[in-house]
Amino acid sequence: MKILVTGFDPFGGDKINPAIEAVKRLPDQIAGANIIKLEIPTVFNKSAQVIREKIKEVHPDYVLNIGQAGGRYAITPERVAINFDDGRIQDNEGNQPLNQPIHEDGAPAYFTQLPIKAMVKAIREAGLPGVISNTAGTFVCNHVMYQVQYMRDKEFNNIKAGFMHIPFLPDQVISRPNTPSMSLDNAVKGITAAITAIVEFDGKKDIETVEGTIA
Repeated sequence: MKILVTGFDPFGGDKINPAIEAVKRLPDQIAGANIIKLEIPTVFNKSAQVIREKIKEVHPDYVLNIGQAGGRYAITPERVAINFDDGRIQDNEGNQPLNQPIHEDGAPAYFTQLPIKAMVKAIREAGLPGVISNTAGTFVCNHVMYQVQYMRDKEFNNIKAGFMHIPFLPDQVISRPNTPSMSLDNAVKGITAAITAIVEFDGKKDIETVEGTIA
């Protein structure tokens, strides 16, 4: 089994992005699966192009995109991506789409194929906070999650894909009072646990646990 794991480069004025730093430190094999690591630009459309070329090159069974979610305290597998770009800030090339569909011929939303409840359980069993998220935002993270699902729908029907956010690193919150963070070692540990669950649940139904939220 091959799993393509991507992480974004720094954006929004930060000099580091925990996503790519954690991805780079993942083992080359997790639970018997080969881990292929890829840095992607925090740029609308270009990020998806880079992923598409890598999918064509390596033919992965799974694609797991990792992104930074400043303000979240937990590692959060995403349930759904929406067909909508609305940039709160500019991306790394100055693009800032507002109120735009990602693909005119795409579904309004795509749900992940990953066992997100099993992933959250594995993250918690590793001693780390894990929570399912029902929104990936409207910036490049949601854009990438949606784009990979669109590719799956239109071109790469054999892959399964999803997205997971991780918190800021401690260095990023020095000037951000009351903002949670997670060490890089723990981010790597949590991602490894989640990937282990992906491998263990390959071909199986996700577990049935209560993970719904009121808000």
